[in-house]
Amino acid sequence: MQAVPNIDLLITNCTLLPDPGEAPLPAPAFIAVANGQIARLGPMSACPTRVSGTVLDGQGQLAMPGLINGHCHAPMTLFRGLADDLDLASWLHDHIFPAEAKSVCPEMVVWCAKLAAAEMLLSGTTTVADGYFFEDEVARACAETGLRCVAAQAVLDFPAPGAADPKQNIEVAARFLERWQGRDPLITPAIFAHSPYTCGNDTLRRAKALARAHGVPLFIHAAETRTEHSLIAEPLASTSLGHLSALGILDRDTVCVHCVWADEDDLDLLAQEGASVISCPQSNAKLASGRAPLAAMIDRRMRIGLGTDGAASNNNLDLFREMDFVAKVHKVRPNEPTAVPAREALRMATHGGAEAIGLGGGLGTLAPGAPADLLLLDLHPLWLQPFHSTNLLAYSGCASAVRSVMVNGQLVVHNRRVLTLDLKEACAHVRRLAKGSPP
Repeated sequence: MQAVPNIDLLITNCTLLPDPGEAPLPAPAFIAVANGQIARLGPMSACPTRVSGTVLDGQGQLAMPGLINGHCHAPMTLFRGLADDLDLASWLHDHIFPAEAKSVCPEMVVWCAKLAAAEMLLSGTTTVADGYFFEDEVARACAETGLRCVAAQAVLDFPAPGAADPKQNIEVAARFLERWQGRDPLITPAIFAHSPYTCGNDTLRRAKALARAHGVPLFIHAAETRTEHSLIAEPLASTSLGHLSALGILDRDTVCVHCVWADEDDLDLLAQEGASVISCPQSNAKLASGRAPLAAMIDRRMRIGLGTDGAASNNNLDLFREMDFVAKVHKVRPNEPTAVPAREALRMATHGGAEAIGLGGGLGTLAPGAPADLLLLDLHPLWLQPFHSTNLLAYSGCASAVRSVMVNGQLVVHNRRVLTLDLKEACAHVRRLAKGSPP
């Protein structure tokens, strides 16, 4: 085989999974990476030789697309375990909002986001859609750590960190978009309108107008709890999602998070308007919010992704764990084993999730021209023996089997070590912040 000198990294002798849910290519196989993209892949018989870049032996490992975390509040690692076993209203208003008012500052956001980024990378997540305050610091943390991020600046109608005057919330978001659009290949800026009950009608319209003007996604918590609609100050319809539709908020660039209490009419609206949904099943279960009607969404061919939510309400950022839970919990009622099959869970956590948060270009797949965002999974653990099908990735995969991770062609985790961050330093900062110690 002719030498290919412009390859930056070559993975050899791996088992190759180009599209989650499909059968892997027979081992051994190779992946060649150049300029942040997958240049070539296939059987070892067609592998380039004498490459100028790094060669990584993937023997005994499965190469698969990196996982897509469709919804997270990365800095909330500081509040992991702070308020457990509570309903959403008590958890949010009595514990989380007060803790945020006390603790959230740029230093807290950047270090806690770095800790979250490391946790996600070590568990095979290569892209996250995040929404929080001081989102500049989240974007910076992800860019420095090597995690691809759709970073959404939070908008609320009450005083919040970084926007003490609620009248300035849209202006704060606008400045954030202007700072980050086109600035870094790993960062896609966006807007996060917290919810229809924390954002008034005018704020929601203005936030969506700003998102449209900049061509970026708008994320919003919607239909998360049974009582959410009763909290909306000026409802324009009988449901939260109907209210958003009446405001003109729903379209293909709107990402509705949770949608636990979406009824049949709501689902028809979402499908008709083209809005996507991110489901966070473990967070919804822990807060007793309920369970999203995913089977009905799948039947409507909606764009659906999978998210962990923040570490304060999960309390883990491992998407393998999320896939296992979402596939199983939806089988329980109405006792339907095919409601959300493993293959669908894998799709939601990879290319389906990428599409749901507005990232295309082959992200979430391994194909020539696609971003080189991938992971190498050790196939030797006992819980992956024997490897009959890729369903095992949803039901038996876990963070501890992830050996190496690449984002945008850069190796960011190798042999279970984060290469872009001093983890001891990050953990020390977060522990100090948790104690309320000064810098």
